[in-house]
Amino acid sequence: MLKPCVRAFTAISLVLAATSAAAAPPPGFDQRVEELRKAFGVPGVTITIVEDGKTTLARGWGVRDITTNQPVDADTIFFTGSTGKAFTNAALATLVDAGKIKWDDKVIDHMPDFRMYDAWVTREMTIRDLLVHRSGLGLGEGDLLFLPNSNLTRKETVRRIRYLKPATSFRSGYAYDNILYMAAGQLIEEVSGETWEQYVKNHVFAPLGMNHSTDSVADYLANPNHARPHSRSGGAIQGLGTQTALNNDATISQNAAPAGGLAISANDMSRWLLTQLGHGAIPGADKRLFSDEQSTQMWAGVVPTPIRPFPAEFAVTNPHFSLYALGWSISDYRGAKVVSHDGAVLGSQATVALLPEKNIGIFIAANSQDGEIILGLRDELLDYYLGYQPNQWPEKFHNWKIGRLQAAAKQVQTAEAKPAAIGPSLPLDRYVGEYTDPWYGTIKISQAGKGLRVEFPHSSGMEGPLTHYQYDTFKTNPTLGWVEPAYLTFSIGADGKVDRITMKPVSPAADFSWDYQDLLFTPAAK
Repeated sequence: MLKPCVRAFTAISLVLAATSAAAAPPPGFDQRVEELRKAFGVPGVTITIVEDGKTTLARGWGVRDITTNQPVDADTIFFTGSTGKAFTNAALATLVDAGKIKWDDKVIDHMPDFRMYDAWVTREMTIRDLLVHRSGLGLGEGDLLFLPNSNLTRKETVRRIRYLKPATSFRSGYAYDNILYMAAGQLIEEVSGETWEQYVKNHVFAPLGMNHSTDSVADYLANPNHARPHSRSGGAIQGLGTQTALNNDATISQNAAPAGGLAISANDMSRWLLTQLGHGAIPGADKRLFSDEQSTQMWAGVVPTPIRPFPAEFAVTNPHFSLYALGWSISDYRGAKVVSHDGAVLGSQATVALLPEKNIGIFIAANSQDGEIILGLRDELLDYYLGYQPNQWPEKFHNWKIGRLQAAAKQVQTAEAKPAAIGPSLPLDRYVGEYTDPWYGTIKISQAGKGLRVEFPHSSGMEGPLTHYQYDTFKTNPTLGWVEPAYLTFSIGADGKVDRITMKPVSPAADFSWDYQDLLFTPAAK
């Protein structure tokens, strides 16, 4: 299936290998992207490249929506996921420049109601701590407050942080989270008097001339030229199966927008890349978005991060060091410094990579969860601009991902093929009731026909019937086909009544944001 792509790229390999200082994207690159897109079944792709202060590529491939087949162009906005964390930091940087905050101010000095689980951590938590994933929270902890969607306000979401039990001690290590970026967005509102959405629109998008980009679901939907997210469902696990168009408004909850709720076009992204490479200078204007001092702060590595555990064939791409800064990852690629960040929300993925020493910036996004085309093309472009021969990274990422998902699917299928023919321990009506987790809220278990059903608060699409698996464990069957199913286990106390419910994802390959394992439900007080 992938041979046409390999042949097309091999034909230009000698040219690429000889190129050490390029003035344009690789020869044949447009065709390469289109062939990969078709081979992997990706609906749409958008790419921006800037070099030496100029935009050398800004265009789209494929379609915005597989149900309409409307084409992607350079002004089509794509969800960019966690690459948007850098925008939240840029907004904060403007407040630092204005003298309204400092990076190492205590959060409670600006948000008196802010609380972490531990009182000492509450007192010591700084704005910088909110942004670098060293709070002590577990990986993705609290993400179910916005997944798969949520009607919680940002202020209420931030209030619930106080109930999240830490996984490690404060500042002792790195664990990626989103919920503290929601707190950073709320802090911007409380300091500036403008919501995070208003502030980003007025103080980041407007000065940069990013006229098509959006920071709210409402504005994204109002723009007719938006790329609709897509996901693979219907297979043994999520990520395998048929490409399906998702509901546009169920892809990112507004409470989580400061952590990754932007939608940006190729043309608009060029303005952002040029500003970053210009250390805050706005392209084509005698103005700055933020000072050179704040640029240095945002690119300064703070917390060491783990090196990604890819197979041996990717060894040459593995960095020698990796640090998290203020909304950016700082690492090296074949010895060259890279300032980057990946992003993903349901049905969309993106990456931004800067080569500061060569004054080059790259942005790639897709309106699907087929992230291998993004990671592969990023590394392919890095190779090109650094003068290395092509390595067919997209094909290698694709094969590795499919193999990993198929192994996970086999693991699930094997486990579910022969469950223990034991249980449930109680008549079904004895499981019925309301059960509460301090940070998540109250779920409801009810009888539905001859079985059980679960309903979740503040999110739609997770609800559905429960299928008995084994013992006192049931499997969820979410109404939305792209929601990760979970095992829901009832524990029975000495009095023969349910005293707690725990959960965990069914798939071993589930994204970390489906943090079911962090939930602990107990019977709600009557």
